[in-house]
Amino acid sequence: MKHPVDAHVGKRIRHRRWMVGMTQQQLADKVGIKFQQIQKYETGMNRVSASRLWDIAETLGVQIAFFFDGLAADGDAPVTAAPSDFLADKEALDLVRSYYAIPEAQRRRLFDLARVLSEAA
Repeated sequence: MKHPVDAHVGKRIRHRRWMVGMTQQQLADKVGIKFQQIQKYETGMNRVSASRLWDIAETLGVQIAFFFDGLAADGDAPVTAAPSDFLADKEALDLVRSYYAIPEAQRRRLFDLARVLSEAA
């Protein structure tokens, strides 16, 4: 049975991996394990050891605390928040990645357009 914290940490690993554009195989190669193990971590089926989490954090360029952001104070269940749900959608994540690839001046104009369109909806 999955522990909610393990599932949360796994989702955060997956989200960060997607954000940096890395495959499961690439992450696995960099931390010295098989990609199937990354799959198990990301689904929360396997618990990530402290040393492995350290390696993953270093590879993905984040602090270890990143993987615990969004947990409830008691650690029993993840806090449900819109950004977390939003990042679970690969298409939305690709959209965010593409958005930040646009030059800043054009990105600001696109943002303003999106705001106007959403208000009109």
